Amino acid sequence: MNPSEVLFQGKRQPLLLPTCDHYAGSEKLMRKSSALQQELGPLFDITFDCEDGAAAGAEQEHAHLVATLLGDDTNRFGRIGARVHDSASAHFAFDVATIVGACAGKLAYLTLPKADNLADVKRMIEFVNRYAQPAGRAALPIHVLIETHGALRDAWDIAALPQVECLSFGIMDFVSSHYGAIPGNAMRTPLQFTHPLVVRAKLEMVAACHAHGKVPAHNVTTELKDSAVVANDAQRAAAEFGFTRMWSIHPNQIKPIIKAFTPRMSEVNEATNILVDAANARWGPIAQHGRLHDRASYRYYWTVLQRAKLAGLALPEAAAALVNQDSQPEPI
Repeated sequence: MNPSEVLFQGKRQPLLLPTCDHYAGSEKLMRKSSALQQELGPLFDITFDCEDGAAAGAEQEHAHLVATLLGDDTNRFGRIGARVHDSASAHFAFDVATIVGACAGKLAYLTLPKADNLADVKRMIEFVNRYAQPAGRAALPIHVLIETHGALRDAWDIAALPQVECLSFGIMDFVSSHYGAIPGNAMRTPLQFTHPLVVRAKLEMVAACHAHGKVPAHNVTTELKDSAVVANDAQRAAAEFGFTRMWSIHPNQIKPIIKAFTPRMSEVNEATNILVDAANARWGPIAQHGRLHDRASYRYYWTVLQRAKLAGLALPEAAAALVNQDSQPEPI
């Protein structure tokens, strides 16, 4: 019996993506990130950045560079996306036409920043599809930055859009949009996890994602030298707020983020034992160590195994046999 078909009863499983989204803007950093991905494997995504990566006056050249690197043989795993300029920018249309028009088939996703609201996201997606569909990509995955008041208000409806697979929290723009009502140090720990307005925004966005089976991505950590700060932020984002993905802005941040979001082997072993017994019971209720388990808990432990597999952990033989019966659902 196919486990996911039994546990999710024909409904699509919640989407899973690599837990680290690494941003690179300059040509040097984009090439360096691609080389690191080739070395480590597709354990993290890379986002080539047009919005903050392009030098003033060189936006078109930068878009051409991104398209060239996306089409390069170094894009081995198909896990590189791009962030374009926002829809109000004079460069948005050129970014989309250049990057999507040339590389729709090799783009993992396209990230849309500074959306004003649901209607703005819909307009941007419609424009993207004008270039993606003729290139054979019927529904290019879209990631949306939630960093404005309107986007936060509409986060539930944005997450419900079929083409959207991830919402990312843009803490710097969000804090700045309050014009001093939220202090600047709320852009970093500890206040980013305790200030009521920031906490509310994160929880609203995360809840919207989980309600629709999409991926919530946590904002950057601006500390570049101390990996312990990055690890702490990632652990809190995952354990206290329910994020399942986080941005990286320096290669040294990638491994701490992946580690923080990866299930521990004790969790993997527990999930394996429970799911093997469940499969032997044809997915009916079981008792293990004096505790009841049924399909509700099976879905949780099934996700633990899927996350472990995505992070590159070597699964126990029994777990691998279960997971290999089916694969993670295709992106939209």
